[in-house]
Amino acid sequence: MIELPFTRVEDAGLVPSGGPARLALSRLPRASEIADAVAAARGVSAWVDGRLVVTAVPSRLIDAAGRVGGRELADLVAGTVEPAVAAWLGGYPDLPVSEGGPFPTSQRPLVMGIVNVTPDSFSDGGAHYDARDHPGTAVRHGQALLAAGADILDIGGESTRPGAAPVDVEEELARVIPVIEALVADGATISIDTTKGRVAREAVAAGAAVVNDVSAGAYDPELLPAVAELGVPYILMHLRGTPLTMQHQAEYTDVVGEVFDFLADRLDQLDRIGIPREQVVVDPGIGFAKTAGHNLLLLRRLREFTSLGRPLMIGTSRKAFLGHVTGGDPEDRLIGSVTSAALAVSAGARIVRAHDVAETVQALALAHAVATAGDE
Repeated sequence: MIELPFTRVEDAGLVPSGGPARLALSRLPRASEIADAVAAARGVSAWVDGRLVVTAVPSRLIDAAGRVGGRELADLVAGTVEPAVAAWLGGYPDLPVSEGGPFPTSQRPLVMGIVNVTPDSFSDGGAHYDARDHPGTAVRHGQALLAAGADILDIGGESTRPGAAPVDVEEELARVIPVIEALVADGATISIDTTKGRVAREAVAAGAAVVNDVSAGAYDPELLPAVAELGVPYILMHLRGTPLTMQHQAEYTDVVGEVFDFLADRLDQLDRIGIPREQVVVDPGIGFAKTAGHNLLLLRRLREFTSLGRPLMIGTSRKAFLGHVTGGDPEDRLIGSVTSAALAVSAGARIVRAHDVAETVQALALAHAVATAGDE
């Protein structure tokens, strides 16, 4: 099987007027020869961390590939470059769900409210989980987030903070299923935050509409087959290692390129096992196996991830890298959280995962209004 190349668009602002784009291509067959052909056509190319970075009119890059490898190679390059550029330029897709119509990510950014049904999550562990009043405390919190404007509630029964230990599947189910059932009865759209196939199955049976998996399917071999069978939207996140080990694996030569290529490769793999990319959301995994500097750079260059052509989710809420910049404990990071959320939406994020829903709803409304000002 031929591995398809990946195109990450760094800048395509001049393309609508016939100008060049700056593109980073990975896994490109005959890349050195294509680079020479681009140079002969007065384009610019360079090798950056093993990727061919080309500044050229996209059609000239495709023509250069054709001169090197004929129609077959030209079609291969066109098949990766053209959709990536189109995605970068705009036109966010909706996300299909099985009931109630699609999530309107093409129209506006959505807020995903966090319901941690755990005693040990980094920010609010135990605040919304009381074993003596279960599921009441968590349900009331979810209802409050809905009233504050949350579009989706993300319910998780296992902490994924750095250093967190895994939770037994029975305990995770006991935490999340009663909360899902109660909030679905209130009309909520639910995402189940889990890495386990059995939890995903039982959560969807209880009414959850989305599976949010920080592991990209790496922790439980039953998770991805379950998602394929269930046919629900799937949130694909970048992570290295486990919550216990991930911060020891935060080493990258090019964090943006490496995270992008991981997500692009995983999208291809998911498609082959029956999870079509049309039902996938991508998440670069802010705070997961990343240093503060990595997280800030990913936010700065977030627009490049729109090249994947899928709705982009970001979760920066109350995370440690915000404290690295502004100081303060998790509960003191509200301004940093909503500022980073607004920046993410300005760069193309379509779902923002947040603890402080009311404030995030306001911030995203303004960011979206600014981003679309003057559009017809």
